[in-house]
Amino acid sequence: MTQQQVPPGLIGARVRRKEDPRLLTGRAQYVDDVVLPGLLEAAVLRSPHPHARIRSVDTSRARALPGVFDVLVGPEVRDACAAPQPVVWLMIPDQRMTGQYALAVDKVRYVGQPVAVVAAKNRYVAEDALALIEVDYEVLPAVSTLDDALAPDAPLLYEDWPDNVSCRQTIPKGDVETAFAEADVVVTETLEFGRQTGAPLETRGVVVSWDPLTDRLDAWLSTQSPNLARDLLGDVLGLPVERIRVRTPDVGGGFGNKFDFYAEEVLAALLSKRTGRPVKLIEDRHESFAANAHSREQRIEVSVAAKADGTITGLRGTVWAVLGGQLATVGIGPCWLSMALLSGPYDIPNVEGTVVGVVTNKSPYGSYRGWGQPKCNFAHERIVEKLARALGRPANEIRRRNLIAPDRFPYPSPVFFYDSGNYADCLALAERGVAERGWPEQVAAAAEEGRSLGIGYAFHIEITALGPTRIMNGAGLQHGSFDEEVVRIDSSGGVTVRTGLSALGQGIETALAQVAAGTLGVPLDSVTVLSGDTETAPFTGYGTGASRGASLGGGAVLRASTRLREKVLRIAAHLLEADPGDLEIAEGRISVAGNPSGPSVSMRDVGDAAYRRLAGNLPDGETPALEERDVLDPDNVAFSYGATAVLVETDRQTGVVDVLGYLVAHDCGTVINPKIVDGQLHGGAAQGIAGALYEEILYDSDGQLLTRSFMDYLVPTASEIPAFATLHMTTTADHIPGGFKGMGEAGTIGAASAITAAIENSLPDLGVRLTRVPVTPPRLLDAIDAASTEENA
Repeated sequence: MTQQQVPPGLIGARVRRKEDPRLLTGRAQYVDDVVLPGLLEAAVLRSPHPHARIRSVDTSRARALPGVFDVLVGPEVRDACAAPQPVVWLMIPDQRMTGQYALAVDKVRYVGQPVAVVAAKNRYVAEDALALIEVDYEVLPAVSTLDDALAPDAPLLYEDWPDNVSCRQTIPKGDVETAFAEADVVVTETLEFGRQTGAPLETRGVVVSWDPLTDRLDAWLSTQSPNLARDLLGDVLGLPVERIRVRTPDVGGGFGNKFDFYAEEVLAALLSKRTGRPVKLIEDRHESFAANAHSREQRIEVSVAAKADGTITGLRGTVWAVLGGQLATVGIGPCWLSMALLSGPYDIPNVEGTVVGVVTNKSPYGSYRGWGQPKCNFAHERIVEKLARALGRPANEIRRRNLIAPDRFPYPSPVFFYDSGNYADCLALAERGVAERGWPEQVAAAAEEGRSLGIGYAFHIEITALGPTRIMNGAGLQHGSFDEEVVRIDSSGGVTVRTGLSALGQGIETALAQVAAGTLGVPLDSVTVLSGDTETAPFTGYGTGASRGASLGGGAVLRASTRLREKVLRIAAHLLEADPGDLEIAEGRISVAGNPSGPSVSMRDVGDAAYRRLAGNLPDGETPALEERDVLDPDNVAFSYGATAVLVETDRQTGVVDVLGYLVAHDCGTVINPKIVDGQLHGGAAQGIAGALYEEILYDSDGQLLTRSFMDYLVPTASEIPAFATLHMTTTADHIPGGFKGMGEAGTIGAASAITAAIENSLPDLGVRLTRVPVTPPRLLDAIDAASTEENA
């Protein structure tokens, strides 16, 4: 596929977002705003135990409570469903599957697992009914850590498994054994990434109306993937998808949590079918921490073999995935990606990556912004830092020596082909940005004052434009990942773009409108973007995720708009008695190029000729109407990349770390809207800072969840987040129309690596080595004490 040329104009302009007036003035409509006649509200009874056998569930008192319409328990759900909760990523063919239903049937395997559900006249009555349900549990020993789960005598979460290992896979490239045997230096590290979760402003929610007369299901769902949700509802409920409609109102943040398919969607549907009334199920924040998708937690053992000059000849790593009590929709996917991208941006000829998925009595491991990439970045950047320290060289010198050179693209990693890039220039751009901002001078001045400042770097790649369905299906995705877009000009010259992508606040409406307006030559205000309804919007296989909205959605809109522009020019040429090749479009008017004051027609005139007064105005052989549809299923994914630089101050007495400066040099191909790109990078970086220093889901040794509110889960505020700086490069993706690459997850990827490096560099006299995030004050003080003890030993 050759790259579709991007016309000048609105593409690349820093215009205001079209969706902001609605969102900022409180006019947005969310799932909880949906109110239907006869609406019931549901509440879920969740397990208080991490591991227990369900002996019995007595719902008689709950059913008798006035205002209660229905109560469901596990066996009833199992009997009503055609299939268990689905897993769409099956990366490893012989993986052991957990096969759970929307309600626990025989055992519970994590705190917060749904056990029963009540539908009542309102949420208050539903929650009162939950207190009347009596569950007889046989409490079993729990495994709350990776080591507990792997112990020879560990309690089994699934009795028909020989152990708690769900899967294991190794992917090699080259001859790793020889590389390590012949190396001048070998360094090894064991790294821990803490368990985290997204915390969107809007919790998950669903409203379902199952019409008993037509056997049709209408669902309003806070989801990133409406088409995927519709298909999975059909699979689980045994209902043809033509009888399922999923509508997505405004989504108050997704962050990957709302990509996954949850039990609550199925429960609301079954309750609506049984009661004959619409059912609303909105989780509260307490439930969100217990039952929302968790992510990030991994142990990674990584080693590199290198020459004396710092050239890395081999890398070997094992990703230990700390899964939950059952597989989430994405299965082992995020952890598999950590393994697949272990070598990162480096030209390493010999690589061997292994992933091991281990079930524990924790909430299911699902999607979170960045997927597996922050963890593999932590592995390859931490080991590069350790190698540099072993060789007595600056870390960026080792990076430069090993970064993939421009003439090596397309570059074969162990799994993917990286499409394009100029990594060394990007690192140099970040270094110049740091120098121009005077960070080295600030570090030196602070040292004279007895303060500890440090600068840290990290280099990341980001897999984007997730769309090659043949490749993704081959990698285990049980769903299409292409994108379909429709662009239409109406009889008055207005433009409508229909998309299946979900608007999560990321600016997709503005981005797609800019592509359409810039290509068609019309004002941005004349373009309307419609989404959020599987019945009226085109099919988007994977939905909004994997940094694919602007690249696949934008690329498809570009191609559709280009063909539509050609038709507009043909009709305008007929009206003006001119040649189409001599015409241009500017601000919605078509005229002869170079003669804007001469004869012209408006887009409205063209629309009138195509829809209303066709006779004599429409060229012979030209079909009426102005609409083009495009399906983009690219040949390859596209890799964005960037360098992160961080300036921190460390308080040696308290262990508190302040992030004083944050810079990202970045390349995401053709930029549609610089303001949106900067906002996405800044938002991702804020979440990256959170994961590096603050946020962590914690369980005690008995498997009880300790972080169940924002009093325990420390989300940083504006006081903890610095001003961000972004610097841009452009290396286009030649196989994506427009050269667009994604960047929605980029800011999360390099944060932990850069921040830990900066903290270490702020304490150069101690030789502190950080191998676990988040770096909380107690952990940093322990690391300082350990370094001091080792130095004095």
